[in-house]
Amino acid sequence: MNITKLLNKIYFAPRFKEIELYADHAGELQERVLQRLLRKAANTEWGRKYDYASIHSYEEFSRRLPIQTYEEVKPYVERLRAGEQNLLWPSEIRWFAKSSGTTNDKSKFLPVSRESLNDTHYRGGQDAAAIYFHQNPESRFFSGKGLILGGSHSPNLNTNHSLVGDLSAILIENIHPLVNYIRVPSKQIALMEHFEPKMEAIANSTLNANVTSLSGVPSWMLVLIKHILEKTGKQSLDEVWPNLEVFFHGGVAFTPYREQYKEVIRSSRMHYVETYNASEGYFGTQTDPADPALLLMIDYGIFYEFIPLEDIGKENPRICCLADVEVGKNYAMVISTSAGLWRYMIGDTVKFTNKHPHKFVITGRTKHFINAFGEELIVDNAEKGLAKACAATGAQVADYSAAPVFMDEHAKCRHQWLIEFAQMPDDLAKFARILDDTLKEVNSDYEAKRQNDLALQPLEVIVARPNLFHDWLDHKGKLGGQHKIPRLSNTREYIEEMLKLNK
Repeated sequence: MNITKLLNKIYFAPRFKEIELYADHAGELQERVLQRLLRKAANTEWGRKYDYASIHSYEEFSRRLPIQTYEEVKPYVERLRAGEQNLLWPSEIRWFAKSSGTTNDKSKFLPVSRESLNDTHYRGGQDAAAIYFHQNPESRFFSGKGLILGGSHSPNLNTNHSLVGDLSAILIENIHPLVNYIRVPSKQIALMEHFEPKMEAIANSTLNANVTSLSGVPSWMLVLIKHILEKTGKQSLDEVWPNLEVFFHGGVAFTPYREQYKEVIRSSRMHYVETYNASEGYFGTQTDPADPALLLMIDYGIFYEFIPLEDIGKENPRICCLADVEVGKNYAMVISTSAGLWRYMIGDTVKFTNKHPHKFVITGRTKHFINAFGEELIVDNAEKGLAKACAATGAQVADYSAAPVFMDEHAKCRHQWLIEFAQMPDDLAKFARILDDTLKEVNSDYEAKRQNDLALQPLEVIVARPNLFHDWLDHKGKLGGQHKIPRLSNTREYIEEMLKLNK
C-alpha cells in the first residue's frame, strides 16, 4: 500500500481544495485574518494602547497604527525576553527567533508564539506537502524519512524555560513527537551548535537511512551533500538515497545553486520546491515547477500590507493592502502576525506576477541593494545577470557579494563583484561583460548611470578563493542555520572584510 497516497486523500487533498479558494477570495480571507488578530490581541498592552476593540476595518487599522521596524519593536522584545507577558500578544512568548541584525544591533530577536508556530510555520510546511502531492500523485514521500537541516538554540538570558536561536531550531524543538518518527537526524544531532561536527554527525547517522526528502537552506544543504558524497565515494546523492524525490528549499535564492544540484543529484525523478519561511512567518510556496513565483499564503496568522519600493524611507509612504497591489511593481512587505508583530516591515522586497491567485517573486532586501549612484540595483537584477553570464560562459557561481567602489585613484566609480566560482567561466572578461550588459537590460537606472561610462565604469569581477565565503561566515561566528551572505551592500563594510581573507 502507498501510505503517501492514503494520507494525501484523507488529509492533504482536502486542504489543497481550500488553497484553491485563494484565487477568488483573497480579500475576504485577509479581512478575516485581520479581525481575528485584532480580537485576540485587544487586551494586550499594545492592543489597549491602540484601542483594538474599537477597530472594525482595515482603514481604521491603517490610520491608527504606525509602521514598525525592529528599532520600534525592540523595547517590547527586551521586556518579553526578561519575562514580561501580554505585551504584544496574549499567549506566553517563550521562544525568540534570532535573525540577522540591524544597523544598531548584531542580531534581531523576534518573538515566536505557540499560535505562530501552529497557524503559520508548521501549517506552511504541511501546505507545501499538500501542493507537492497534488502535483505528484504517485509520490512515496512517507515511505521513508525527511532530512531536515536546521540551526541551534540556547537558553534565553540564561533561563531554562525560554529559548533563543535559529527559527529552524525552534521548529525542530517544538515539533510534534510523531513527526520525529519520519525525520532525521535525531533532535540531539539536529540541534548541535557547531556546524562542522554537526555535518559529520548528520552524515554518519543518515547514510543508511531511507531518505525521501530534504528540507533546508540550499547553501548549507550543498555542503552536507558534498560531505556525504566524499564519505561514500559516490558521484550522485541518489546512489546513497535511491528513493530521494524532493528538496524543499528556502532562505536564499536557488538560482546560483541550481546547476550544482544537478551535478550532485542526477536522478530525473528529483523535484525542487521553493518555500519562503522567514523568522517572522511562513509567506509562500512554489506551486508550479516551471514558474519560480510563490503562492502567497493568505489564510494563516498573517495580515499583509505593502509599501512601494520608491516610498521606503519617506515620512508618509503609500501603503496598500493585498487587494490593491499591482503586478510587476516592487514592494516592501509589511506584516501583522499571531506572534505580536504589528505593521512590521520585515525588510524583504517582493514583486507580484499574478493576482488570481496572488503569486510573487522575492526581489531582494530593503537594505541589501546598491544605490550609491542612483542605480537602485536589487538582488533580483543581480540573479538575472549572473544566470545569463553563467549560461554564456559555462560558469557556476558558488557564492558572491557586490559593493560600490566610490572613487579609485583615477577618480572612477564602479561596482565590485567578489565571486566564488564552483566552475570558472571559460572567459572571465566575457562573464563580466555579459553580467554588466544584462544589468543594463533589466535595470534602466543602472543603464542610465553606465551611459558612456560617465557616472559608472564597467563593473569589476574579483575571483574569490575556494571557501572564502565559508571562512568569512566562520570568522563572524555565523556558520550554519539561517545565516546568509550579504549579496549586495551599499557600503564596503562586508566586502572589505572578505577581501582581507581572499589570500
